[in-house]
Amino acid sequence: MRTRLLAFFLLVFTQAPWAAAKIDHWQTPQGARVYYVRTEGLPMADIHIIFDAGSARDGKAYGLSSLTANMLDTGAGAWNADQIAQRFESVGAVFGAGSTMDMATVSLRTLTDKPLFDKAVDTVRVILSQPRFNAADFQREKNLTLAAIKQAEESPAEVAHLVFYKALYGDHPYGHPGEGDLKTVAALKASDLRDFYKRYYVAANALVVIVGDLDKAQAEQTAEKLLGGLPVGQKLAALPEVVAPVQGSQQHIDFPSTQTHVLVGMPGTFRKDADYFNLYVGNHILGGSGLVSKLFKEVREQRGLAYSASSSFIPLLKPGPFVVSLQTRNDQAPQALAVLNQTLADFIAKGPSEAELDAAKKNITGGFAMRIDTNKKLASYVGMIGFYDLPLDYLDTFEQKVSQVTTQSIAETFKRRINTALLQTVTVGKGAK
Repeated sequence: MRTRLLAFFLLVFTQAPWAAAKIDHWQTPQGARVYYVRTEGLPMADIHIIFDAGSARDGKAYGLSSLTANMLDTGAGAWNADQIAQRFESVGAVFGAGSTMDMATVSLRTLTDKPLFDKAVDTVRVILSQPRFNAADFQREKNLTLAAIKQAEESPAEVAHLVFYKALYGDHPYGHPGEGDLKTVAALKASDLRDFYKRYYVAANALVVIVGDLDKAQAEQTAEKLLGGLPVGQKLAALPEVVAPVQGSQQHIDFPSTQTHVLVGMPGTFRKDADYFNLYVGNHILGGSGLVSKLFKEVREQRGLAYSASSSFIPLLKPGPFVVSLQTRNDQAPQALAVLNQTLADFIAKGPSEAELDAAKKNITGGFAMRIDTNKKLASYVGMIGFYDLPLDYLDTFEQKVSQVTTQSIAETFKRRINTALLQTVTVGKGAK
């Protein structure tokens, strides 16, 4: 997410909430959902306005969601980009806008002193309801995006990422690059952004997250003010289902680099998946826990084949990727890939030990409080809960869900969900295929 830094001290002095948050939830008169958490101690608030308007909604115009979000603060109402920046800077507020695969997010971090707060919120209201998308700003942002895409083509990591997602998802909306490609971005017009904005930036397609030192009445007023200038609109149809690959594949892209980037995986889990915690805890043992994971020990410690090796599940509205990755010297790529595959196969076949599971649980639950120890972090979690329609007590029950995972449940789930015959493998580097 591209963020304009306007008040450094706001990034340093943060509210430290408790281990579990009480989340209030309601709907505005326009139908937008609101998620609110009261925190006290510092006169600050973090506000996120989230739309179902991520890159999965691009259609064939790849890059449309990203460019639309990036242009929101380049001009709105009577203000140009410099005037918008000055308004936030004058009250010590931080504004951000950007998009991911599933969502587009506008964020505000501000003091809650009324004159400062009101000016910051009013500025965001105008940005949301009256973006300009004028021709000169559009062409500048478009050129910046095209330059970034060209630069990404020179990165073996970026090339591997793009090919990997295409291998996993094909023509599904998750399969295309979020920033777009040279052809699709070059074809975009300012009117395309206006049309995308009008369709997706509507109250029925929005949720508001408010975390900070505001009472509920203030939170209600703030949510209605922020979205007051938006049309009600309509809630969107669901994304198409992800179709799992019917067979495995291996692609090598020759690239003039000294290191080979290796990605192995398949569509994995989604946010409301009943198997989520088994997969999450299991992956922590396999490759999600850094220096103590099985992959790191096998690939790095025992054989010195890579600086690091890791795995992750990336849950989305629909099954996001399960990816195992490493980066190694070109001449070692075949051996490193063989060790990666063998480690994964062994884990699926045998599951973790009781000692490994116990260590993973302690690590996950012991560090959980640090994930929500600021308003900013908590707002991101609450936004995730709201967008993916998770239970409001998700944070309260997280540690309990982790504690209920067993070695047997991990082993059964991995055998059922990760089929090594369907893995998609992408290698990018110079040397042996």
